[in-house]
Amino acid sequence: MHDQTTTPSTTHEIARLREHIDDVDARLAELLEQRALIAARVQRLKPVGYFAGRDMDRERRLVERMARHAPRLGADRLAAIMDSVISAGLAAAEEEAARQHRP
Repeated sequence: MHDQTTTPSTTHEIARLREHIDDVDARLAELLEQRALIAARVQRLKPVGYFAGRDMDRERRLVERMARHAPRLGADRLAAIMDSVISAGLAAAEEEAARQHRP
């Protein structure tokens, strides 16, 4: 357990660190959007795209590569994160494709 007492310097440090987290989150959101756009292009080119065309072996290799860059998170946590990222990107791509094919 840690001490719950905060001092003015601790409060300032927390605020500073949270601003840094906000900056990282903004960059992460931009990267996730970029990833989703690229993945949507791939889905349009694949013979079987979207959820039916998921390549679980490729996803496993992707997670293994990421785990080398983020060992603190590890493969299991990254697998859960990337499953969500990939699923969200596929859902967005499917919705976009459906909108484009409406009369």
